[in-house]
Amino acid sequence: MRKNLFIVALAAGILTFSSCASKKDLENCRNENNQLTNDYQNAKETIAANNARIKSLEDQLAQAKESAAALQGSLDRSLNNANSNNINISKLVDQINESNQYIRHLVEVKSKSDSLNLVLTNNLTRSLSKDELKEVDVQVLKGVVYISLADNMLYQTGSYEVNSRAEQTLSKIAKIISDYKDYDVLVEGNTDDVPINTSNAKMKNIRNNWDLSCLRAASVVQYLQDHFGVNPKRLTAGGRGEYNPIASNDTELGKQRNRRTQIIITPKLDQFMDLIGEAPETKQAK
Repeated sequence: MRKNLFIVALAAGILTFSSCASKKDLENCRNENNQLTNDYQNAKETIAANNARIKSLEDQLAQAKESAAALQGSLDRSLNNANSNNINISKLVDQINESNQYIRHLVEVKSKSDSLNLVLTNNLTRSLSKDELKEVDVQVLKGVVYISLADNMLYQTGSYEVNSRAEQTLSKIAKIISDYKDYDVLVEGNTDDVPINTSNAKMKNIRNNWDLSCLRAASVVQYLQDHFGVNPKRLTAGGRGEYNPIASNDTELGKQRNRRTQIIITPKLDQFMDLIGEAPETKQAK
């Protein structure tokens, strides 16, 4: 009898130990899975930024090659007509070299601008939550950062007033804007092609979608200034009504995509032109 009791107790102990070990293994697997998920998300973001950088460099290289080909064509024509037109080939070669040097300078300036914008985009994307990223689209196009926000996350229903739900997202965008003080910010409102409901009390003084898009952009600008202290001298509000769609208004999904507000962040034009104007020094042709 004692022997049987000992065997039962031993079996119970083994089961308890096995259960504890299984729970610990499960917890370790969960922790490892969470770590792998975070690493995967970070890798995706890094790859996206690198792909955008590669595309920008490829475009710049194509432009430089086109300019070099055009200059080479000019040299070839000059060589063919040298005897009849008495062209100074040496001077033309110097001009080509100067032009090539200036092209390289422009590529460096553009690369610098693109790199800053990629860093800006990366910082903003990393600060947004997964839920926010579902309603916020961030892109870099031709050296300009476009942040597109859905209207239902920004405004109260049937209104142009910014709702409380948008505060957290706008606070992260405002921080990026404040960190990059040499950038200007354009807030641009867009609508679908459905006429506004003038019977709505909140819309009674609004004439059309032009008015609505402008008022919504102005509300975001005011919110960035009043709540987060963004310098109003850097801000511009504008509306494009229904005339800048990114999808067809024939479907509800298309209309939803067109009802958006874009925050466009770009280097100040005068500073960018100053960079371009700083052409490299070249030898004067004799």
